[in-house]
Amino acid sequence: MSLLDSPLSFMLSGCGLEFLLVLCGLDFSWSCPRHCICYTTPSTVSCQAHNFLTVPDGIPPESERIFLQNNKIHRLLQGHFSTNTVTLWIYSNNITYIEPSTFHGFTLLEELDLGDNRHLRSLAEDTFHGLSRLNALHLYRCGLSSLPNNIFQGLRNLQYLYLQDNHLKFLPDDAFMDLHNLSHLFLHGNRLWSISENTFRGLRALDRLLLHQNQIEWVDRLAFHDLKRLTTLYLFNNSLLQLSGQCLDMLPSLEYLRFRGSTSTVGCQAPSDMIGKDMKELRKDDFPNCSPSESRAQTHNLSGTVNPSMNRGVVGGSGNNHAHSPRPGRTRNCTKPRMRAGKVKGDNEVHHSKEVMSDKDDSSDLTEGGKHDHTLPDGTVTRRKQKCTPRTTMRPPSGVLQANNRATLSQSILYIYALLVALVTTSADFVR
Repeated sequence: MSLLDSPLSFMLSGCGLEFLLVLCGLDFSWSCPRHCICYTTPSTVSCQAHNFLTVPDGIPPESERIFLQNNKIHRLLQGHFSTNTVTLWIYSNNITYIEPSTFHGFTLLEELDLGDNRHLRSLAEDTFHGLSRLNALHLYRCGLSSLPNNIFQGLRNLQYLYLQDNHLKFLPDDAFMDLHNLSHLFLHGNRLWSISENTFRGLRALDRLLLHQNQIEWVDRLAFHDLKRLTTLYLFNNSLLQLSGQCLDMLPSLEYLRFRGSTSTVGCQAPSDMIGKDMKELRKDDFPNCSPSESRAQTHNLSGTVNPSMNRGVVGGSGNNHAHSPRPGRTRNCTKPRMRAGKVKGDNEVHHSKEVMSDKDDSSDLTEGGKHDHTLPDGTVTRRKQKCTPRTTMRPPSGVLQANNRATLSQSILYIYALLVALVTTSADFVR
């Protein structure tokens, strides 16, 4: 039997070779932008930290996850990405302009991180329209001085909105009206000076609202009327000296308040011997009969918490308040891989230098003026001199295609060829 008549000749033909390459974990098309790493499970293009000035050409249209952080990209235009994108990170670039139609039709997009693009400054009203599955939107430290009226229209699945460390002076009424599922709203580190009656209208699922380190002088007594589920409110480091008891009385689920100033009387509702007493005057010793479960968030001036079973009332922070952390002991880990919540990861996962919700959702970071700032218990903000040092590039895991590495591909083909020769030889010996 000649080599041309052997099974090897069939296997080296187009279909057979493609099948073998797929079995070995290699994408037959070898489509991957220069200086990037690509892999197929899930379909991912990782191009971070290569000083790209524009979005690189050749991103496969089937890519679900695209990582372009820590480059120098300055414009985002329609056609740069496909509508199959699920996760898109473009933080820490030099973006100054986003074409309004860039993300139109992206009905599968779940996370969009545009943070730390300090010269972005403005956004078109329809930039995010149609992103019906979007769960997290990052616009922190983008130099934004204002928000268009309907910029968040239709984002009904959004749960996390990061607007901290911008230059916002004013929030238009009903700006968050469509965000029915928003649970975390980060507005600290801006220049807001007032909160009107309808600023937060529609946020019925909101759990945490961070307004510290602004210039707030006035809060309307009805400003929080829709925030029935709010448990955490930070108002410290503002110009607000007083807060109406009626304003706080609209927050039946409030457990944690950080605020330097005074409030008018907020009456206790339970137990019976405490009814009518001003919540600010109560101490832990006033509740000796509370069970351990009930005392989880017992009224305490030093912790700035209130008993959620009391239905109403908060304690005005005195400056010695400590931020509540539901996950004590957790610290930021700059090398921890960032993963999409709820999805099981395989062995071929690429590690990145940015955490997802352990960085952004962790309450130990809720007092940060930004991702790299910390607020001490006395309200003093400390800033890190630099960001976390990005991790050095790791060797791609098994099955990952490294862009423009022809030697690696050639070695892989030779290896496959050697296996096939061995297979044919074994088969021939078996026939004889």
